[in-house]
Amino acid sequence: MAQRNTWQRERVRDALADAEGFVSAQTLHADLRQANTGIGLATVYRALAGLAATGEADSLQSPEGEALYRACRTQGHHHHLICRSCGRAVEIEAKDVEQWAQRVAAQNGFRDPEHVVDIFGLCADCARRRDQEDVDAERAGADE
Repeated sequence: MAQRNTWQRERVRDALADAEGFVSAQTLHADLRQANTGIGLATVYRALAGLAATGEADSLQSPEGEALYRACRTQGHHHHLICRSCGRAVEIEAKDVEQWAQRVAAQNGFRDPEHVVDIFGLCADCARRRDQEDVDAERAGADE
């Protein structure tokens, strides 16, 4: 069933496009509330679910289990590398994963498998920053 293209959905779509990385519905709602849109949290959830269903938004679960969304930049099935620190996301292809999913499904008598693979880690900038913080902490400890 196609969703109606309401002004509320358009505002949610625009706010999602402006967001950096993946965001929660609550974060997006707070941004929309600050902009005095009058859009309720339930409407944000419905709009995000609709955008994800049509492929206009990527959706994933954070390591804590929270649903996160981002405006989709790639058409078709893809996966993500996501920084646990800053939220930076990189869309990746994973042909090995696709082949594995098909093979495992077939071996177990399943057809038409679907899957979600998101890899969480630290991006190069955040890893460098964390390494520098560790060095600084070691120096501070040695100075005491």
